[in-house]
Amino acid sequence: MAHEIVPRRNVQVTDFHRRQQYLKSLRMKDAHSIGPGKIIRRKDDGSLEYLRDELTIEEPLEIRIGSKTLATTMRTPGHDEELAAGFLISEAIIRARDKIARISADGDNRLIIDLADGVKLKLNSTKRFGTISSSCGLCGKTSIDAIRQNFPAIESANVRIDIETLLSLPEKLRQAQSDFARTGGIHAAGIFDVNGELKIAREDIGRHNAVDKAIGRAFLDGRLPLNRHLLLVSGRASFEIVQKALAAGIPIVAAVSAPSTLAVDFARESNQTLIAFLRPPSFNIYAHVARVILA
Repeated sequence: MAHEIVPRRNVQVTDFHRRQQYLKSLRMKDAHSIGPGKIIRRKDDGSLEYLRDELTIEEPLEIRIGSKTLATTMRTPGHDEELAAGFLISEAIIRARDKIARISADGDNRLIIDLADGVKLKLNSTKRFGTISSSCGLCGKTSIDAIRQNFPAIESANVRIDIETLLSLPEKLRQAQSDFARTGGIHAAGIFDVNGELKIAREDIGRHNAVDKAIGRAFLDGRLPLNRHLLLVSGRASFEIVQKALAAGIPIVAAVSAPSTLAVDFARESNQTLIAFLRPPSFNIYAHVARVILA
């Protein structure tokens, strides 16, 4: 049985009527995620200057299973195969790596997922997601209870992280965020082990896409469940971020910004540790504090 991930070819972007090749991310070498732009900037002294600026690219990606469109997501190009795989996992459409035979690009902004022989999915109306914006994943899901039933609660109780290791994580993720340093307009998700070693880091204009790319990489590498790992996101901790972590079996979720009430409730019910406002030297713990060694 084939298990092939076909790399995405370089993309071109039209900018100010000239075609430019996307600049490559320095750290994340497959992410063609930054485009050049010409702007007029007014400086502090009131003078004007005309210069180049680097912008985060946002384009649609159509995800198909065979000939059927599953979703179109607004994303930053790069690591598209991982994004599609992570989306399938986090939405409980695919649960096992061997169910996917091949992921291939069909043009610049379309991915085709071919299932393994004998694998069939019922893609009814509840499993077609329309267009997903970069600011929100699946906004307005009709049944939170149905989502909770997709994934079992975390069982591991002996996974713990000490304070100094926890406080070191934001800087490690920042160092992996080359695109943010250049554009200021992109989110990051990092998967760490409990010793603080960064295993996977991904960036995207959508925070939920960054998480899907990270867990999608782990899924394609056969590393799920990530039951001895931590997920750190560069923005806020929404319900959907915590849900995606649960889909990957991640017991600890941390964010540098605020959590939502639904994220907190979901983490408590799912036996996930939720940490927010992780801004050294401080942080808040909202759920299942026992996984953080406070002494």
